Amino acid sequence: MRIVADENIPLVNEFFGHMGDVVCLPGRNMTAADVRDADALIVRSVTKVNPLLLAGSKVKFVGTCTIGVDHLDQNYLDGNNIRWSSAPGCNANSVVEYVYAALCHLDINWLPVKFGIIGCGNVGGLLYKRLKAQGVDVRCYDPNLTPAQNPDLVSLDEVLACDIISMHTPLVTTGPHPSFHLLGRKELLQLKSGAVLLNCGRGAVINNQALLDVLNERQDLNIVLDVWEPEPDISLELLDKVLLGSPHIAGYSYDGKLNGTEMIYQALCNHLDQSPISSLGALVPPLSNNELRVDENTLHAGDIFQIVKSLIKQVYDIAADDARLRAQAAQALAGNVIFGEGFDGLRKHYPKRREFHNYQVHLESISDADKEWLKVLGFHCV
Repeated sequence: MRIVADENIPLVNEFFGHMGDVVCLPGRNMTAADVRDADALIVRSVTKVNPLLLAGSKVKFVGTCTIGVDHLDQNYLDGNNIRWSSAPGCNANSVVEYVYAALCHLDINWLPVKFGIIGCGNVGGLLYKRLKAQGVDVRCYDPNLTPAQNPDLVSLDEVLACDIISMHTPLVTTGPHPSFHLLGRKELLQLKSGAVLLNCGRGAVINNQALLDVLNERQDLNIVLDVWEPEPDISLELLDKVLLGSPHIAGYSYDGKLNGTEMIYQALCNHLDQSPISSLGALVPPLSNNELRVDENTLHAGDIFQIVKSLIKQVYDIAADDARLRAQAAQALAGNVIFGEGFDGLRKHYPKRREFHNYQVHLESISDADKEWLKVLGFHCV
């Protein structure tokens, strides 16, 4: 059996190696010649899986180690009896932690404000549950859900009136509820002064040119973009206008990527009617040196938000993601690099980021209520 896989998929050889020959290639540059003799194709979101790639190949299984599936031509796959599978929810926790890290970096306390979520699937739904557990006033827009599924559903206009808006919708171009350019000039101008808008879903859900135009007119908006239109050749002018920018890595925690690998491995085993013999538990040891502490002055102040800021920065310095992307932009503007290649390079060589649940927090002097609040974020309090 021949398996062609994106070289950025972690532990791909460890999981799939016993099934046959594994060939790892750059995902964005895969060609029809690369996959012609493959029996299975394992990708991430940068690979367009369509007739141009698969026509004439032996591929009978396609797995994407991602939540999103807009890069898969599902009609073609189904019509040609090619089984496909995605990894829904694999990196939801990673994206939610990105949102918290961004807000902490910007020193924006989400507790006392109205928090809007656009798209309440695996990612947005997890963010919603955690915010509600922390007592936050949350408003959600998702036309695919019912009030029975989410009692805080409101109109898009009501979400856009919130203090913080976090976007987690997939890219949908057809059907009754397309998300392509869901936010254009009209919607962006509705944002209140001082509003925070984060997009960690798909870049084209916001009209990026309209966003740039609005930001040239208004300096009172706080924008965080992890996804762009288009990628990897994003608008460097728009990057210059946002408060925090990153190269589509919100879901790139090591744990999230590992979850995706394991889920697609299990799907391929199921396709082949084999029992899985590999698992994350056997391949990935617990994180060592995982104790976090907060300095005494912050503890004595008793402000849980300041404590959270201290803890999250120890785990995930999101400012470094922003700095690396801006450094690539500066190099590109100087004519030293091709920005699109640099964008992909940042993703390919992204530092190993572990999620909050891998860490233990020693906080003896805070209340049990605050410890429970930290547990909602995923930290282990001892």
